[in-house]
Amino acid sequence: MVKRFIKDVKKYYRYIFVSAKAELKAEVANSYLNWLWWILEPFCMMLIYTFIFGYVFNAREDYFPAFIFLGLAMWNFFSHTLTNSVKIVKNNKAVVSKVYIPKYVLILKKMCVNGFKMALSMLIVAGLMIVYRVPLSWNILYVIPLMLIQILFVFGFCTFFLHFGVFVEDLSNVVNIGLRLGLYLTGIMYSIESRVKGMAGYLLARLNPMAFFISSMRNAVLYGGTPSWKWMLAWTLFSLILIYIGVRLIYKNENSYVKVI
Repeated sequence: MVKRFIKDVKKYYRYIFVSAKAELKAEVANSYLNWLWWILEPFCMMLIYTFIFGYVFNAREDYFPAFIFLGLAMWNFFSHTLTNSVKIVKNNKAVVSKVYIPKYVLILKKMCVNGFKMALSMLIVAGLMIVYRVPLSWNILYVIPLMLIQILFVFGFCTFFLHFGVFVEDLSNVVNIGLRLGLYLTGIMYSIESRVKGMAGYLLARLNPMAFFISSMRNAVLYGGTPSWKWMLAWTLFSLILIYIGVRLIYKNENSYVKVI
């Protein structure tokens, strides 16, 4: 199964990038501001959250606008990819019913689209770091492994929702509710460990994968801290297991997807 997966990714990688590029162009084809919307949306949300939590609720995190924007960039990549994956087979019925492609390729395409938008948001984070004179350290290099682990987790997690989304019509509604809850439990607008004291805060910041990725990224990029290698390794292994099981599940059942949709 692993050899087949690697072979298929090599075979379809051009389709993934070309179709992702076409989707990005189509998304802004009739927009006056074009790709600027991909920056303006999270930027406006950052301003809203900064005002509500920074001034109304008096949040004390250093470099708070950059703190918020970094969290939003990573959360949006996860949430948008997950939302897309639930109905991705049905939304691509015209493709999957005529030609064969491994269905998880559709997730990889969406990850490229959402990953490009996240990369643009990261440029804004860099700009905010310059404005607020955030001191840099060598720990900023942890951006690379943390991003890679997040990508592995998001892909593995979404394979399950691709599969079950074909058979469960209401799954998208459940996912939307879960994402609203997850937004607040992940600590996008606050630091979990500074607000939730004791073992509860420690576990919430580590057993929630997105909370761990976001808090570790903030710690490394904004505050010069070192992420936990133990938890990074644990989430890497967990993500690889998710990918193995999820891809295997898709290979086993993908012939039945066309019949259902």
